[in-house]
Amino acid sequence: MAAPEPDAPREPEALVDAETDPGVDHETDRDRDPDADAGKGRETNPDVDPDTSPHTDTDPNPDPDTDPDKDTDPEADAPPGPEPVTVPSMSAGPDFVLRPWEMSDLPLVREASQDPYIPLITTIPAHYSDAAAEAFVRRQWERAATGAGYPFAIVRSRDRRPVGSIGLWLRELPEGRASIGYWMVASGRGQGVTRAALRTVTSWALRDLGIPRLQLFIEPWNTASARIAVDVGYRREGLLRGWQRVGDERRDMAVYGLLNTDGTADGRAVTAD
Repeated sequence: MAAPEPDAPREPEALVDAETDPGVDHETDRDRDPDADAGKGRETNPDVDPDTSPHTDTDPNPDPDTDPDKDTDPEADAPPGPEPVTVPSMSAGPDFVLRPWEMSDLPLVREASQDPYIPLITTIPAHYSDAAAEAFVRRQWERAATGAGYPFAIVRSRDRRPVGSIGLWLRELPEGRASIGYWMVASGRGQGVTRAALRTVTSWALRDLGIPRLQLFIEPWNTASARIAVDVGYRREGLLRGWQRVGDERRDMAVYGLLNTDGTADGRAVTAD
């Protein structure tokens, strides 16, 4: 599973294909929900009543530093917050589709909640209930609405069954980078889903959205997930010690990066026509 950076949304994180790793194959996002504080309103100064203002028409040159009519809100000139995003639907090869989350995806949340690892590294409820599952789906909608990122459900084309999740998280987009996390339930593993979904989102983010850098965070033991990342074109860049809390302990994460000027797995530059 590819884990998220520490302050990124906890969904989604990644599980790798069972056919490439007989052991546990999950990938993570992040401990903390980066958009938890998104959308909070700003406090603004109340309008000053012109009839009670000490600066009247008889004071043609009020001191701008003491003029009560002047906007003194320290955030008044701050840049606007993230814009809402629209999660598209797109093909991930001939067998899978990526689409926005729907309330019909509650069976996927149920299966993920029964996994021993996914609830540790996402906000999937460890104890399933319809109410908790519905809240999970609403969080995915909120993340798009607040511009935190693009959460996708991964759906098998032949029977329209959702089998996993992948997300492109934009918390660090002002610095020119974004992260990807994903997870896969047991019924979706061994079918090449993870590789197809990661390749699709990676290409879309670099080429269509023009994001300069993408990164993945993968636990060192997860060799299957690391192979998938390298196959798609990511390069291992180092080890982050104690990077993320998983369950009751902090764990190391290997960081994998891909620039839109790097070559992909087939040797073509990502930004090439």
